[in-house]
Amino acid sequence: MSVTDAPPHIGTLREKPLHASLKEWFALPGDKVECPVDGFVVDLVRDDLLIEVQTSGFSSMKQKLGMLLDAGHRIRIVHPIPVTKWIVKVEADGTILSRRRSPKRGQPTDIFSELVSFPERLIGPDLEINVVLTEEEEYRHHTPDRSWRRQGWSILERRLVDVVDSIVLQTRDDLRGLMPDELPGTFTTTDLAGALSQSMRIAQQMAYCLRRTGVIEPIGKRGPSVEYRLS
Repeated sequence: MSVTDAPPHIGTLREKPLHASLKEWFALPGDKVECPVDGFVVDLVRDDLLIEVQTSGFSSMKQKLGMLLDAGHRIRIVHPIPVTKWIVKVEADGTILSRRRSPKRGQPTDIFSELVSFPERLIGPDLEINVVLTEEEEYRHHTPDRSWRRQGWSILERRLVDVVDSIVLQTRDDLRGLMPDELPGTFTTTDLAGALSQSMRIAQQMAYCLRRTGVIEPIGKRGPSVEYRLS
């Protein structure tokens, strides 16, 4: 069963456009699509490599990932981060009402909000995280009884416009490469957030993952904050 001749699988019938587009983008001739492996359905199987496209939270795949890794499989997780996002508002019938560029720009370090689900699995030859920097469209429709934060506009789906870049995370050096050059020799999460121009939450999640993988180590306290340095 190849990418071009695979029949529709029940998983693909509920597949969102962004997931389908990324799966098509990364698929090569000869890949098996929606293939059963050890009781799970895997997006793409390429020889001994299992490729999973995960557009939402990693916590939902923690058990699946752990069991497949423990069974000796090599796994690549593909995760998109939109560096450019277009907000498209539509009527119930799909008519486009407006399209505007979101001021928010994703960064590669956003991946740490997902990696906190299994930091102990990050370093090793069998797991690779492929961070895909994308341009996307986010379609929203009006549902007055929901999404009060967006004044009743709910996210309907995400669509891929383009793949801008791709970053592979598999080793400590890969993770270390996401740390900003401006960071002092010893630092707190406040320093990290400032150097990254990121939220404190992302900085804390990043520090947690880097500490669990041995990239950084705590050396004491600076006031109420833990102080770190590169291991």
